[in-house]
Amino acid sequence: MTEITTQSVNADETVVVSVDAMGGDKGPGVIIAGLLLSTKQHSNIRFLVHGPENQIKPLIIKYNFQNFCKIVHAERIVSMDDKPSQVMRHGKGTSMWSAVTSVKQLEADACVSCGNTGALMAISMVRLRKLPGINRPAIAILWPSVNTTGANVMLDVGADIRADENDLLQFALMGASYLRNGFGVTRPRVGLLNVGTEEHKGRAELKAAHDLIRDTADTGNFAFVGFVEGSDIPSDRVDVIVTDGFTGNIALKTAEGTASFIGSALRKSFKHSLLSRLSAIAAYGPLSRLKQQTDPRRVNGGVFLGLNGTVVKSHGAADATGVAAAVGLAYRLGTTKFSTKLAARVASVNGFTEDLEEDGA
Repeated sequence: MTEITTQSVNADETVVVSVDAMGGDKGPGVIIAGLLLSTKQHSNIRFLVHGPENQIKPLIIKYNFQNFCKIVHAERIVSMDDKPSQVMRHGKGTSMWSAVTSVKQLEADACVSCGNTGALMAISMVRLRKLPGINRPAIAILWPSVNTTGANVMLDVGADIRADENDLLQFALMGASYLRNGFGVTRPRVGLLNVGTEEHKGRAELKAAHDLIRDTADTGNFAFVGFVEGSDIPSDRVDVIVTDGFTGNIALKTAEGTASFIGSALRKSFKHSLLSRLSAIAAYGPLSRLKQQTDPRRVNGGVFLGLNGTVVKSHGAADATGVAAAVGLAYRLGTTKFSTKLAARVASVNGFTEDLEEDGA
């Protein structure tokens, strides 16, 4: 399978990633190990590591990692139980706030956090602000697929549970720009998630969004394939799946739960008897390839689209491999100056959609 690859990068150009070292479920040790792993993949990457210095410094010394990192002391931590509204008002001084602020101040090209998703979005909105013309930011994830790229993009998966037809149009534009500028897919195929592929199905806002996205496809430089169903999410029919955050988050969590169940059931089945164990040995090669293809760690990282800066949300329970994947995504997008290109794309299409509304199209 062909993996999604980066565009060409000048190896002499340093890319700085700002990292909230205190957000993960497994503590800063796993995050620092993930950063170390990412340096083996990107020799020109450097880090601003945010958190209590007395906890971070010994870990960096342990891994002999000093040449790649600068510690930015932040005494306080955002917990998974903190409410976004509280963090917006009182988050200053936390490692998460400090990490996002480094992007705002142009000290870093992108930010990565494994912490509280709602709090991270709230801080990012306060510190970075929305791009001009964007109504609702969205979280875009890479979904393992049989596509030639190895993954499809889906958004929104939880930034906001609501989305009208204009929001869904913006998601389509942002998702297509993400895939085009971040991964070099020239003309992404965009689909709108629905309960069926027939044009008469779905809620009123979905039907309205269908027409808006269809009419904007040429101007937005993407191909619109129409409605897609849940079974199309990992398929090669589409590159970008557009939906509201409520539906997208349920789909994502359902997939995670199903993958966990299948893995557990397979392990139990292969331990059932001696013959089962022998069968497991015989199937080791194909099962290893399947595990690699569907391993969520290799596509870990949801990007907050629609902000004046690049923020990547890593899974809270990510191990070092997963953290390295999220950092690699931040590196890619920081290198390609993705946010600037996204802003230009949204601005170029806004006038066209306004004309459509005036003409009653």
